[in-house]
Amino acid sequence: MAKYLFAASYTKQGVEGIRAKGGQARADAIRSLAEGLGGTMETFYFAFGDVDAFVIVDLPDDETAAAVALAVGASGAAGVRTTKLLTPAQVDAAAGKTVDYRPPGA
Repeated sequence: MAKYLFAASYTKQGVEGIRAKGGQARADAIRSLAEGLGGTMETFYFAFGDVDAFVIVDLPDDETAAAVALAVGASGAAGVRTTKLLTPAQVDAAAGKTVDYRPPGA
């Protein structure tokens, strides 16, 4: 299972939905969405600033994460940025790989 960070910025329509049903209802809806796709929601936080909510979920694969991002964007209630997260062990494995790279002009 892969871990993803979704950073959502609500539109006026999305803010109106939060005000009408509350923050816990939104977190519950996202938890249900993740579980319905075979994943889990690790955490959901609202925030101040240009990003209104940060959500970390475990999902089966990149295609499932992309499907979530497409559905959220198509709803018109929020824009979303998706970041795939890596564990320290995954970074260690990447650092141990040999890569034959030459920068431009080298």
